[in-house]
Amino acid sequence: MGRIAYVNGRYGPHSEAAVHIEDRGYQLADAVYEVWSVFGGKLADAEGHFARLKRSLGELRIPEPMSRAALTIVLREVLRRNKVREGLIYLQISRGVAPRDHAFPDHPLRPAVVITAKALDRAATEAKAALGVSVITTPENRWGRCDIKTVGLLPNVLARQAAREQGAAEALFVDEAGLITEGASANAWILDQAGILRTRDTGANILRGVTRHTLLDVIAQAQLKVEERPFTPQEMAEAREAFITGAGSLVLPVVKIDGQPIGDGAPGPVAKRLRSLYIERAKQTAL
Repeated sequence: MGRIAYVNGRYGPHSEAAVHIEDRGYQLADAVYEVWSVFGGKLADAEGHFARLKRSLGELRIPEPMSRAALTIVLREVLRRNKVREGLIYLQISRGVAPRDHAFPDHPLRPAVVITAKALDRAATEAKAALGVSVITTPENRWGRCDIKTVGLLPNVLARQAAREQGAAEALFVDEAGLITEGASANAWILDQAGILRTRDTGANILRGVTRHTLLDVIAQAQLKVEERPFTPQEMAEAREAFITGAGSLVLPVVKIDGQPIGDGAPGPVAKRLRSLYIERAKQTAL
């Protein structure tokens, strides 16, 4: 049996899933999305993702298409039908279908909802984390509301493609002040030479990463020092350790930036410990 997708109230073959040609998400990127990690068939960091989804919809003035309880049922049903125990689930909500016009339609629309799920090989992701990944830097060129998780991701797409072409796993955006904001699909962290964990504050036009937020709690429980303070690419290169966080990457050690090794060029003990602690926390609290 092939993959199953949910589109606007119906479950059907993933290969046949479709939205209307005048869906505003398709034509105008007038849509938001969320991605949950899945552990044991359950949603990791569920509370944080639901809260961010609600905020993103509110910022774009898109009505919630259903109650949280109903949405949870649909998300779980997509996981069940796809037999996904370990993986990711993707949700996209657009304003809906209307004749193409930049301004909002005069009449209320029914938001369009798409949900898909895919399985991940956790052994493969752990092997990747054990080796660490490389990142590159690229000038910040995104719009001024990166705090909203919209599907308008073309700068991120181009940045990730540039990373791939250079043999790297992620691209980190650097603002006009020469400071790293975040990655194309992850938040960036370092363990600096003073032994302090650092990550950019969320007031600086970056996404309010749910994995980032959970990890801050994990760090506090582990009694490690942390500061929400920006850093430069050079500071990352000179750091003891570095890593990125996100629903897809979890806590992923970074061992090289722009071709320059970080530390001894291997995942550091703090990053490895935090990955283990985060996964343990995610499994325990998944819904």
